[in-house]
Amino acid sequence: MDSQSFCSFLFVFSFYLICFSVASCLEFTYPPASFDPNDANVIVRGSTRGQSEFGEPVIRLIDPDPVTGTRQNASGRVYYHEPFQLWDPRTNMITDFTTSFDFAILFGEQQYNSSVSSGGVALFITSEESLTAPRNSGGGWLGLFNETINGNSSNQIVAVELDTFRNEWDPSNIHIGFDVNSIDSKNSTNWNEDLVSNSTYHRATLSYNGTSKALSIVVELADIFGQSEALSLTYNVDLSTVLPPKVYIGFSASSGQATPAQLIISWNFTSNMSPIEEGDNNNKGFEMWKVWLIIAVVVFFVGVGLIVGILWRNSRRKKPDAKEEDYHDEELGIDDSMDMDFAKGTGPKRFTFKALVSATGNFSEEGKLGQGGFGGVYRGYLAEENTEIAVKKIASNSNQGKKEYVSEVKTISRLRHRNLVQLIGWSHENANFLLVYEYMPNGSLDTHLYGKGNRLPWPIRYKIVKGLASALLYLHEEWEQCVIHRDVKPSNIMLDSNFNAKLGDFGLAKLLEHGLGSQTTILAGTMGYLAPEYVITSKASKESDVFSFGVVALEVACGRRAVENNKEETKMVLSNWIWELHANGKLLEAVDQTLNGEFNEDEMRCLLSVGLWCTHTDYKLRPSIRQAIQALNFEVPLPILPPQMPMALYFPPVVLNQFDFTNTYEARSQATCSTATTSNPSTLFECFHPISSSEEVSALVHTHGC
Repeated sequence: MDSQSFCSFLFVFSFYLICFSVASCLEFTYPPASFDPNDANVIVRGSTRGQSEFGEPVIRLIDPDPVTGTRQNASGRVYYHEPFQLWDPRTNMITDFTTSFDFAILFGEQQYNSSVSSGGVALFITSEESLTAPRNSGGGWLGLFNETINGNSSNQIVAVELDTFRNEWDPSNIHIGFDVNSIDSKNSTNWNEDLVSNSTYHRATLSYNGTSKALSIVVELADIFGQSEALSLTYNVDLSTVLPPKVYIGFSASSGQATPAQLIISWNFTSNMSPIEEGDNNNKGFEMWKVWLIIAVVVFFVGVGLIVGILWRNSRRKKPDAKEEDYHDEELGIDDSMDMDFAKGTGPKRFTFKALVSATGNFSEEGKLGQGGFGGVYRGYLAEENTEIAVKKIASNSNQGKKEYVSEVKTISRLRHRNLVQLIGWSHENANFLLVYEYMPNGSLDTHLYGKGNRLPWPIRYKIVKGLASALLYLHEEWEQCVIHRDVKPSNIMLDSNFNAKLGDFGLAKLLEHGLGSQTTILAGTMGYLAPEYVITSKASKESDVFSFGVVALEVACGRRAVENNKEETKMVLSNWIWELHANGKLLEAVDQTLNGEFNEDEMRCLLSVGLWCTHTDYKLRPSIRQAIQALNFEVPLPILPPQMPMALYFPPVVLNQFDFTNTYEARSQATCSTATTSNPSTLFECFHPISSSEEVSALVHTHGC
């Protein structure tokens, strides 16, 4: 054993002295890759278990009564079989946690009627003693409480309700509220009938910050055309004063006279506190001498290891062993060819973490350019190269962020086009994942379209759209493979010093061989820019990118967002509003008023027409990006658009008795610790309720005109 190996052994040995009994925090994702409804580990309480007749584990929260065969005035529950550590009784520290789920409330042929009681759905967190739904908890009690126990602190339950009927204690018919030991919501907000009228799934994300004590939910109601509106609600509560240290999480639902299908389609959860073994608190004092002994041993061996390591390093006087670095590259899927490209002067460069810390002033807040979903972006300066840069720092606890880091390095590093953001380099050392881009002094397009800064004049706007189209043409047709971007939107379009458009953020990009058409993926992107067929099937294609391009083109012409909830209903969705103006012969009324009439009318009509053409609800009738460019350059006549907004008649390319939810609704987990999913997927839930009607599945996936 050489000196380096001996040093590594000392560190590993010291680590295991401390961590021999460490357990990982709770994290799970539903649906899993496979499902066995007959597994003995599935505990059933007062309901049935199994899988849907279509072979997928879609949960129906309420089953028919085994005696009467009806679902009226009933309740049901489903929950994860394992508790999670909410707070530490030794330190009173509270965990952060996040859970997201896709759900649907489908009335089908019954049709929603606000005067007919219909119950609702709730996500609850509770103690083991309160896991069983109380008797007579149907109707307005949502499967959480009944008249006898309502308001008792011994309930030990916190829930967020998605209620569809107004009881005497409710603020409105359809509302969202936070409940603490009582059906009387501590905080609530009204919603509209979109919660039950859209025949598609919706997504909700509940998160808790253990430091600020903020419990927050965001509900995003999506329709089949890729449009959405969102509502958020926050309530400050110290959960350690309401709930025990270990709690369970799950769903409950109830029905009234109406019996809608209340479905959970996907669900993921993650927390950041490891479970505490029983007796840890009582034996703490007795065990302290062991802790100090371990610390002393660790300090001794670490000290010896450091001395040996320093002596070895001084004796070698060379760079760190490249094998260790290559191992990490191989683990991430990054190969040596990227370093070889840089050596030839044809590719991006690997930076050291130290160099980027220096370039960004230790990631100074003063130099922060923005905050994305997986980390911040910082302005930097490379003194040796006299170059300004932008550095994206991926959050160390974001597994999805790391995946998108690898995707960017492997994809954008090989792309070369004047309308693509240039990747200058990358770095991954000690769990620090960094991407280095050319600096864009004029920021992103969205800040100029609907921000507080100066609005862009018309010639620059038209140039930006044509530049974006040129970038997509390169990605779709001109590179060695077809690149599907999947996230074309104004915030991902950067502007250089001359306001040239440069498409960036390739974290969601997918590669296809030319001619393959589409690829089934996890549904990802931004609501409002997603093509309807992509929302339904999760099949990303060149046509779905063209749809996103069309939405951006309309935003550039109109100077507003794709979806604005504060607008009147007819103007809320940008494309719908422009179609209406087109139908009435008033297309130019959509033009951004801040232009003050200073634009080329022919170019404006062209841009609006191309935008509507690209956002056609039938992907077969959209242009290719090359055809869109020809129209924008007036090389071909403008398309003849239908007089009215076309009705979407898109159906999934499979029959209903083979319908597959797996790809469409697979959750994207952003974990904060190592994965701890169960090895047997059917142990995920204590109860499982299948869909029993093909009509309900049809209602869930069938699209309609708007």
